[in-house]
Amino acid sequence: MSGGGTDVQAILLAAGLQRMGCSVALAAPPAGPLSHEAEKRGIPILPLPRHKASLVLSLAQWIRRGRFSIVHAHHGRDYWPTILAVRLAGGGASALLTRHMAKSPSSWPSRRFLLNAADGVIAVSQFVYRVVTKGDYEPESTDPERRSRPPMKGDLSKIHMIPPGIEIERFLPKEVTSERFSWGFGPEHRIFALVGGCSFPHGKGQEVFLEAAALVHARLPQTRFLLLGSGSMQGYLAEKARALGLQGKALLLPHCDRMPEFLNSIDCLVRPGVGTEALGLAILEALACGKPVIAGAIDGIPEAFVSEAAGRLLERSTPQALASAMEEIARREPLTLSERLTLHEQVAKRFSSESLAERTLALYRRLAA
Repeated sequence: MSGGGTDVQAILLAAGLQRMGCSVALAAPPAGPLSHEAEKRGIPILPLPRHKASLVLSLAQWIRRGRFSIVHAHHGRDYWPTILAVRLAGGGASALLTRHMAKSPSSWPSRRFLLNAADGVIAVSQFVYRVVTKGDYEPESTDPERRSRPPMKGDLSKIHMIPPGIEIERFLPKEVTSERFSWGFGPEHRIFALVGGCSFPHGKGQEVFLEAAALVHARLPQTRFLLLGSGSMQGYLAEKARALGLQGKALLLPHCDRMPEFLNSIDCLVRPGVGTEALGLAILEALACGKPVIAGAIDGIPEAFVSEAAGRLLERSTPQALASAMEEIARREPLTLSERLTLHEQVAKRFSSESLAERTLALYRRLAA
């Protein structure tokens, strides 16, 4: 419950299953930043220690005590502890794993033996499914992560594709101006935002975003830029913005407690194609608010683009390519409310938290049978 997108997905899934009449609990360290999100939804938290050996024993006790039929792990570091706890508990519970990353587990033993040890694996996008079943190789890539992503070994019929879900009822098109004024921006500005952690070596592409922002601002002075997210690059990015002459034009915001309002206050979300991307939850949330997105067409990101009105997919996320796309969006008329509502409905059809819960429950029932 440390606050990442994977934890949010676990909470949304648990809440959706609970609404469908399932008995659900989250097993996690009790003092995580997102614990209050689970508690306000009425999801009980089974406290776990952080030490792996103690975690396995504690989880096995919870499984026996609660007579759980499915134990579902979402973080890679929890895969083996979950499998061991299920086997130690006895009673026939099934161990299910979700792969939220666009690569197979990093260690050779996990790629070779994990699939046969588990009862099932969920891939969160078609691209992730392809990686874990067939692998993906780009030997000429400058990014070491992308050069070789080998598949998992074992019974591939255990792997299922279930896309993630977002809170469609919260991420709705709205007219919001208060956030703009809090940033010092007005209705005359066109605001581009990048959302995501900014840890070295490249974060979510914040450096290339700032370089593109400087090019755009030189041609369109009414453009403004936001970088939302925390990490080790924050000081470096602040200095980079100053060096590019973007003081007061590009703001670094470490966190936001009102993401629907934030997304409704910007004009376009930008997600450069760097590293690996399973799908991109921030992209889905922006589109659900009826906001266009500019993104690199890597890995699972194209699966999030629900229509041509969704914005621009870029083959390469160079500063020049990003700047050209941002300038194009800035010169366009904003989407009408009707167009934004249509975009919201297209996201809702494929990526609602209710759909996530329904599809996952169907798989639970198959495993339990």
